[in-house]
Amino acid sequence: MKIRVRFAPSPTGHLHIGGLRTALFNYLYARKEGGQFILRIEDTDEERSTQASTDAIFQGMLWAGLNWDEGPFPDGSVKGEYPPYFQAARWEQGVYQKYIDGLLAEGKAYKCYCTPEELGDMRAKAQAEHRPPRYEGRCRHLTQEQVKRFEAEGRKPVVRFKMPAEGETVFNDLIRGEVRFANKDLYDLVIRKTSGIPTYNFAVVVDDYLMQISHVIRGDDHISNTPAQLRIYDALGWRPPVMAHLSMIHGPDGTKLSKRHGDTSVIEYKKQGYLPQALINYLALLGWSTPDSQQIFAAGELERKFDIKGCQKSPAVFDPVKLLWMNGEYLRAMDETQLYAAARPFIDDAGVARGADAEFLRKIIMLEREKYKTLKEIPDLISFFFTDKVQFDHEAVNKVLKQEGAKKALEAVIAKYSVLADFSELPLEAAARAAAKENGLKAGQVFHPVRVAVSGRTNGPTLFKMLEYMGRDKVLARMQAALELCS
Repeated sequence: MKIRVRFAPSPTGHLHIGGLRTALFNYLYARKEGGQFILRIEDTDEERSTQASTDAIFQGMLWAGLNWDEGPFPDGSVKGEYPPYFQAARWEQGVYQKYIDGLLAEGKAYKCYCTPEELGDMRAKAQAEHRPPRYEGRCRHLTQEQVKRFEAEGRKPVVRFKMPAEGETVFNDLIRGEVRFANKDLYDLVIRKTSGIPTYNFAVVVDDYLMQISHVIRGDDHISNTPAQLRIYDALGWRPPVMAHLSMIHGPDGTKLSKRHGDTSVIEYKKQGYLPQALINYLALLGWSTPDSQQIFAAGELERKFDIKGCQKSPAVFDPVKLLWMNGEYLRAMDETQLYAAARPFIDDAGVARGADAEFLRKIIMLEREKYKTLKEIPDLISFFFTDKVQFDHEAVNKVLKQEGAKKALEAVIAKYSVLADFSELPLEAAARAAAKENGLKAGQVFHPVRVAVSGRTNGPTLFKMLEYMGRDKVLARMQAALELCS
């Protein structure tokens, strides 16, 4: 079988974590099996679909590295043998209508003239009788006279597909195995709205068939749509694709993933300083694992190791803490050139290090590499190197500079550093230790005041490498100014 999978988002908002995970699993399956990964935009929601949302989908997928083989592209070009890749354009070309007309002619679908009020009454009656709110089939067998009367009243019909009332609809899911639905629990679904636009369940069947989609990999919130879609395939005489339904993603509290758990737009993760490769690595582990439970994957490894048999049925838990840890692991694995390139846009946006020498900035960025969790943290962590005046943390001043002996320690170090011939890491440390010993102080009683004096903080990079990079003049000036804060 020629493997063809698709990601088919609706352009009604930003691309979120759940959608990106679905796109990722389709992408990985295509790459592992040597197939094609198709992007199709399902924009039949005429009220909510926007170009801005379509652009956001493009942007999010490209940033994440999920490059598609067929479909529309941001520059307006289209690649592939089965255009158009927008449902609205397919509708305008009459692609769906001819199949709807065929189902109507064969008696497999019918026009329904029920008003919203009548449908509301049906739902209310069903709820009162403790029945599922399903359409009763009132318009299944209308006479010509009834049709004429409804049309004379100005009623605009929808088109409904006739579902079987007896038996079962059964399919084999690659992840869940055999799935069965009792047909008596299903209903005659709408396949064309009063506007003439097809509904999702009908359009997706036609699109997947005409685009020769071999496997449909999607979230298990679509399982309930599957029996109706399979019946439409059958009515049209088409072979359905293989189905695979991914487990849902829950938050740490066990509820459906929402914005409060971190289900925000993919681009927001970019803005927060996450690396695309870290986010992709993490999402791959939501509902899938290797036999040896591998956690970190090198470039290209996911594409080689992905196996849909490793997908789990139970809900995956989105853990922001683990994602943050994984992002830090990826940051620490970067070399100096990679980290500089990734961090520089965040540094520039924050207005830090304006006019700084690029090579000097590279060294400063690398100083704190072991502490970075996101790129967005970096400007603040290195900002004190580039300010004219130290911004002191109030707690650091009280905890360190106001303590007994702090002034004595700074004065001793100033004396040593003023005449130090080699202002580099090892001589700086040796001089500070000598100052401590000569003044009857512990090393920490000297090191801590020096750190706060030059950075304004109690935490930071390796102290003496920091001093070396900062330079004699700035270090001495800052320690001298800090003496005024000492008790």
